[in-house]
Amino acid sequence: MQEWIERWQEVHDQRAIFLSCYRMMTMNMLEAIRRDEFSDGGWVDHLLHRFADYYFLALHAYEERQENVPVVWQAAFRAAAGRDYSPLQNLLLGVNAHINYDLVLTLEELLQPEWAELSPARRAVRRTDHNRVNRIIAATIDAVQDQILEPAMPVLQAVDVLMGRVDEGLISGMITRWRGRVWQHAVYLVETSSEFERKEWIERVEREALRTALWIGWKG
Repeated sequence: MQEWIERWQEVHDQRAIFLSCYRMMTMNMLEAIRRDEFSDGGWVDHLLHRFADYYFLALHAYEERQENVPVVWQAAFRAAAGRDYSPLQNLLLGVNAHINYDLVLTLEELLQPEWAELSPARRAVRRTDHNRVNRIIAATIDAVQDQILEPAMPVLQAVDVLMGRVDEGLISGMITRWRGRVWQHAVYLVETSSEFERKEWIERVEREALRTALWIGWKG
């Protein structure tokens, strides 16, 4: 990740904003795994690495001008290529694509082989570990604002002084709600027996993520 970040920062490519945030979050996740903060750290570690694969697959496809780039990632990458979007919008467009689209598919991929054999208690463990990530996200947001957003968007300093932690709390709460919906989508995909229904649901997931991108400010 660091190599991409440095390359983009040198040419003022706004994709560095999301990836810098993502790298910070990943490092905090790895530290939480090392400290045994999850019930099944091995599973969370596998999820973390597979999740990153989805981002880099989308990035590679976009860089190679392939046709299979998810629409919601096209929105995030194109916004970052222009000058019409604030650093905060660029960050949220990337977070939206990665959580509301990539994470659904990542969870489905990892849960699918084991779901039928998991007891209700073990399923609850998976969900609890998924939810524990929300706390790490909340703890990371302050550092993201201080180290990544404020240097690129100084107006946030005034907002932070006036509103205290309200802005961080709003973003954290929004992402927590997104991740709750993501889990529901993933479980639906795992439990459906129809490939047609699965494809339809994935299309629905992408439409929802694109609507969120429009809400963030993507102009289409």
